[in-house]
Order: sequence, then structure tokens, then C-alpha cells
Amino acid sequence: MRTDTAPTVTKLSDYTPPNFKIESVYLDFDLDPKNTVVRSTLKVSRLAAGPLTLDGDEISLKSVKLDGRLLKRSDYKLTQAHLIIDDLPNHFTLEIENSCNPAANSTLMGLYVSGGRFCTQCEAEGFRRITYYPDRPDVLSVFTVRVQAPLKDYPHLLANGNMIDSGSIDGGKTHFAVWEDPFPKPAYLFALVAGQFDLLEDSFTTMSGREIPLTIYVDPGDAHRAEYAMDSLIRSMKWDEEAFGREYDLARFMIVAVRDFNFGAMENKGLNIFNSALLLADGESATDMNFERIESVVAHEYFHNWTGNRITCRDWFQLCLKEGFTVFRDQEFSADQRGAAVQRIKDVRALRGRQFPEDAGPLAHPVRPNQYVKIDNFYTATIYEKGAELIRMLKTLLGAEAFRKGCDHYFETLDGTAATVEQFIASFEASSGKDLSQFMRWYEQAGTPHIKVTRTRSSESNVSVDVITFEQKTLPTPGQKTKKPVVLPIKWQAIGDDGPIGEAQLTVLDAAQTHVSLPLAGKEYSLSILQDFSAPAILHTDQTTEDALRLMANDPNAFNRWEAGQSLARKLMGSLTKAIESGKMPEPDTALRGYARALKHTLLDAEFDNNFKALALTIPSNMDVMQSLPQSDPIAVNLAGDWLNRAISDESKTDLIETYHALKDEGPFDPGAAAAGRRALKNRCLNLLASRQDAIAAPLAISQFNAATNMTDELSALLTLDKLGGRRVDQSMEDFYVKWKANPLVIDKWFAVQAGRKHPSGVDAIEQLTKHDAYDPRNPNRVRALLGSFAMSNPHLFHDASGAGYNFFTEQVLDMDSRNPSVAARLLGVYEIWRKLDTARQDQIKAQLRRVIKSKPSKNVLEIASKTLG
Repeated sequence: MRTDTAPTVTKLSDYTPPNFKIESVYLDFDLDPKNTVVRSTLKVSRLAAGPLTLDGDEISLKSVKLDGRLLKRSDYKLTQAHLIIDDLPNHFTLEIENSCNPAANSTLMGLYVSGGRFCTQCEAEGFRRITYYPDRPDVLSVFTVRVQAPLKDYPHLLANGNMIDSGSIDGGKTHFAVWEDPFPKPAYLFALVAGQFDLLEDSFTTMSGREIPLTIYVDPGDAHRAEYAMDSLIRSMKWDEEAFGREYDLARFMIVAVRDFNFGAMENKGLNIFNSALLLADGESATDMNFERIESVVAHEYFHNWTGNRITCRDWFQLCLKEGFTVFRDQEFSADQRGAAVQRIKDVRALRGRQFPEDAGPLAHPVRPNQYVKIDNFYTATIYEKGAELIRMLKTLLGAEAFRKGCDHYFETLDGTAATVEQFIASFEASSGKDLSQFMRWYEQAGTPHIKVTRTRSSESNVSVDVITFEQKTLPTPGQKTKKPVVLPIKWQAIGDDGPIGEAQLTVLDAAQTHVSLPLAGKEYSLSILQDFSAPAILHTDQTTEDALRLMANDPNAFNRWEAGQSLARKLMGSLTKAIESGKMPEPDTALRGYARALKHTLLDAEFDNNFKALALTIPSNMDVMQSLPQSDPIAVNLAGDWLNRAISDESKTDLIETYHALKDEGPFDPGAAAAGRRALKNRCLNLLASRQDAIAAPLAISQFNAATNMTDELSALLTLDKLGGRRVDQSMEDFYVKWKANPLVIDKWFAVQAGRKHPSGVDAIEQLTKHDAYDPRNPNRVRALLGSFAMSNPHLFHDASGAGYNFFTEQVLDMDSRNPSVAARLLGVYEIWRKLDTARQDQIKAQLRRVIKSKPSKNVLEIASKTLG
């Protein structure tokens, strides 16, 4: 849908409660791909004066009855977006019949057809594409749903809750199922699925002794590939009982895998719908990262049963209330499953790679935004990942015991309601007795705080001490020039050459600055600051190379030992980038040699597990480095990374080869953390060897590619061969495609690899991939695999100085916008980095954004383009 008019801005300050309460909902679906008929019966009672306004989009109204009386067209107002009825009694029954066309619904919002099956996605505003209803999260009701369809084509009829009736009609040709969800929910949590599936079944016994049947519905032949998801679900249910005291409430729990899905997954009450990419896996066709993501997302959607479903959001401005809290919960679960330090490193890498650039760019917004044009555009890293960091800081500030009491208070007092962030924070104030009013600034201010730490020598009572000064500052963001101090819990410790000096400390910085005295005068030490990344901030210190190396060798905090290496690597890459931009050949210096030697010691240190070693040997991302520089040439940053990898490999060549061979034989595939760590370190060693174009790398990669029995090793070998270049690459790419062309999830990986290659023919090669027989521009997974990977993983072509990469990408975004505005808007968000680029590329991207705006795009895309351009 295109728009010629200025889009409407929705503001938090304009919130008003609904005029009516929907006591109960009865929905009757007669499913047909091109003409599904929906009959709804609403029991309604008045809450305040005013008309009843029901939302509707792309549906056809057939009739409206009030207490059994058929209304005339003059009895109501029908617009493109609403059905409005005035002069209503205090209590009444409303019956509405309408139809929709699921087969034509390319937006994948509301009711649509995917692979011959019916599926729904209603968050945030998709339910209005199914039937007329007050489609807002603060309208909660109990739903009963009857679904009817031909038995042959749709043998499984699913909806939220518990099945209370089923049967057949028309001599068995048509059948029906009736589902009842006894828990009040908003319309965005409604779900319906109908089609042919294979089933994977199991059960879970809750802490109160109830046995819950568990069913995962998948494409025929894929049931075995859902086994890890089922295992993750069972572990999630047990963990939530133990960690948060939350027991599952319905009589059954179901998950459905679909190929065409805009998001990763959806937490619909009792009937989670998943993108197949985040549910199906086996060792042969899925990587270790796929298994980790499946474990995390299955847990995330299950945890939403309490943090999102039983307690939902009053309005969409409170989205972080359910998403930030639930991301924190799934991160804690993953930390218990895979190791706290390693998981924290991965979470912080993701935060810096996605959220910090968002906070520093034109799309910056508070964790709780104060306005939006399309709520679809606010499913962002700020809402999710930064929102989770706020919950983590609460736990750090209050302590584990008081934090758990606050969570219990929240669940007990707000169950069955649509809540606000203020009510959430009030629960922790009530349980801890602490005033958290200043903490609310985290929800209201955009931007990443900068923490500056300095040391000065002082004398107190004739005793020489060091004074540690902590200062904070948050830079202006769009619409917020002035920032107030936020509450920053800073965990820190002094580290000497023999390890820690004294206990770890927690300093709460809630003003512009604060001072701490440290009686360590005369001792050589370095400061380990923001241990475990205790606050989502950017740290500025006078740390020297000697300090970084001391922390890399002696810090007992595993996260900060890794962080010391990353901090030094960012500085090295920054210097290398400047040298490359000026046309100079970088030369090894003392800092670089020290860094490479420190990593060699880490590689050989038996104290660390393989997962940690693999992460320590991985340099910062291009995005991480670009955020540390005022402006840069993105291709130079990428070349600086290549140069740093070569330096690491030069220092440790023999040890990399020996480690690779020592980790080579694994036996049967195991998706667990220990086995995944072996593969991660082995493949990191191979990748580093390839970075120096070592003669041994090619035969190792070819051998691994041909002999691999798991996708992690096979894909890593393919990427290594691509790095090495030569004629063998194209043949390996073709062999990989031929082998896996029947598996769409693996072919997504193939498109992603192809999108990241430095093709000799330049951007033309990427354009040709959009014409490949296997490319489907209607499928979000395939589009993200090609276009998303091209923009994020191919700096040489995407940021080509000619601007050809930008031009191609914009054309594809506009084409996608004609089908699926939600996906198009997310793709366009990659341009938010433009202010960090050199002047020439800034001008090119601004021209592309103006081009998008002039094309009269969807509201989704218009909002992103306008804000990104500024």
C-alpha cells in the first residue's frame, strides 16, 4: 500500500483507555484460500462514553448485528481503517461477518497462506486483517474459536488454548475443531494454523504434577529435525519453574514451523508459530549457531507465557516491558546451558554490533519510545537487547534475592493485566524498599552513556592513595539534546601482575561524576572496569597497551579478560584503518606484537575452554570498530581486520596447526556446548591460517569440505576456501548447491555466502543472484539471506566507491516494499550507519534515501527513510 499523505504519528502522551470491554469473543472460520469467511460474536460492556471503534484492514464487511438485529448501512460508519458504531447500550452482543483473501496476503500479517497452509501473524496490528476488532493490546478477552476446512487439505486445525470439540460434516469431507483459551488475552496473541503436518510429540510434568502434552507441527518428513527444539522446550519449562517459579498453565503446548514468516517466532498463547529457520535442525544441515539460536528462541517464546501473555503491554510504547524482560530471561537460560562468561561475551557482541550503532545513529530512540508512525519499525535492538540490559542492571543494583522478590511481586499483582513500565519498576520498589525513580531515565532517554575513568594520586591523612574518578555523559540524539545522568552500576577491580588486588567493587554512578579512594599507591596495577559489562555503556580510560596485556593475562573475570583484548584490538584496527586510508603499508609495532603474543598464550592456556578461546581469537566486528572512529572508509576497516588476522596467524602459525589437528576427530555429532566449542576453535584456527594465505590452509579446507559430516565444518570450510580464492571456489560453491538444493534452509546459507563474496564482476553478480531459480523475493528468509547479507557482510561491494552497491540495494528494497513493507523497512535500516562513513559515501546514501522518499513508499519504509536521512 502506498501513501501520498503525511503519515499519522501516534504519541504515548495521547494514550486514552478503551471505551468498551470485550467480555468474550467467539470466532467462526470457514477457511478458503481466496475467500475465508469470519463470523465473530463479541459480548461487550461499556467502560466510558463514546463510540465503539473497531479496526479493519483489507477485509470485506458482509453484515453487522446488534443484539440480533441486522444493522443498516446508515447505523454505522465504515472507513478504510475502521468500523465505528455509536449510540450503543451499556451491555450488548455484536455479531460481525466479513471475508478476507489469505492467498493474496503477501504482507504475511493477519491470515495468510504459506506452502498450502493457513497461518496467522497478529503482532503488532495483524488481527485487524482478519476481522473487525479493537486491535490494541489493552483490550483483553477470552477467546473461543471454531475452525472449519476440508479434511483432505487441512487435516490439522489449530488455535490457542485447549481443544474442547471436534467433528466432521458433509459426509466427512469437511471437519471442524473448537478451541477455548480461558486466559484473557489481547488480539495480537491470537493464532490459527490449518494444514498438513508431521508431528513430534512428547510431554512435560510440571512442578505441581500436571502432565502437559507437547506437540511440534512440521513439514512432512521434518519431524526428526525438530528433536532439538523439543529438547530445548522441555529444558526451558523446567528452568522457568526453578529460576522464576513460573509453571505452565494450559492443558497442552504446541509449536508450528512455517517457512514464510516475517519474524523469528511468535509467542501466541499455547500455540507458538516459528520461522522454520529457528526451529528445524540436525547436525548435517544446521550449524552450531543454528542450534544455539533454536535453543534461545524456543526458550524466549516459551518464557513469554508469563512475561508477555499472562501480563501483557498496556500499549505498544510498553513493548520493552515484555521483550526486554523476556530477552533477559532467555539470556540467563542460555548462560546456564552454555556457560555464563561465553554467553555474556556473545550477548555483548550482539549488543555492540546492532544496538550501539542504533543508539548512535539517526534511528536512535528510548527503550520506551514516545511516538511512532508504524509500530512494526520499533521491533529493534534497543527495545530487545538494550531492554534486557536494563533488567540486568536492576538485578545488579538490587541483588539476586531482592530482584527475585520483585519479579514475584510483579507476577502476583499484575497477572491478567495490560501493564506499564512504571508498574513493573514499582514492583521492585515495593519488594526492595528502594527508590528507582531515577532508573526510569533509562526508559526515557535514547543514546549510549559514555563513562570516563581517570586515576590521580592524592594524600589522605598522610596516606598516599589513588583516587578513581568516574564520569558519565550521554551525547545528544534526535529529539533529545539534553541528557540527565542515569544510574550506572559499575563493577570493577584492581588487577596486578599476580592477579586481583583486593575484592571486586560495585560503584553506583548516578550523578555526573563520583570519586573512589584506592589505597594502592606504589603498586603496579590495572583497572578492570565494567566487569561482566555491568552497564550498557562506552568506556573511556587512559588504559595503556601494558594495562591491556596485564588484564589479558591476569584478570580473573573471564569477560573482562576478553574485553581487554577487544579494546586493544579496536585501537589497533583504528590505527591500521588510518594507515590504509592514507595509502601507507601498516607495519607491526610493539602493541600489535604484544597483542598477538597474548592471544597465543590464551590459545595454549588449559585454563580456558574452547568456546572462550575461539571468541578471544576473534577480532572486533567492522561495525564495532567503525563506532569507535569519527568517520572511516568501511573497506579500509575491513582490510585492517584482514591485516590484524594475519598478524595473529603469523605469531601462532605452528600452534594453530597443532590445535586444529588436535580438535579434528570428534566422533558422533553433539550439539552441546563442549562439542560446539571444539568445532568453533578448530574452525577459527583454520580461518586464521587462511588469512595469511598459508600453503597448508587450502588442503586442510578442501579435505574438511569433502569429509565434513556436520554443517558447521562444511560451511566453515566453504568460507575458508572463498577467503583463499582461486578456481576451486566456484566449483565448491556449485558442489554445495547441488548437494543441498532440496533443503531451503541450507540454500538460504548458500545465498548468504554468495552475497558476501568479492565477486570479480562486482555488484552485477549479486544482481544475477536475484534471478536465480532458487531465489524467491516473496520469502523473507531468502530475501534476508541475500540482501541482508550483502549489506552487512560485503563491504567491498555494498560500499563500492561507485555507489553501485547502494543503487542496487535501494532498488531491491523498493521492490520488496510493494509486497512486504515490514521486511523492506528492516532492510532499509542498514543505511543508518551513513554518518560514520566518509563524506563521499555519506552523499551517496543520502541521495538513495531521498530517492526512497520521493517514490511514495509504504508508511513503514517512509518512516525509516525519513528518520535515517534526518
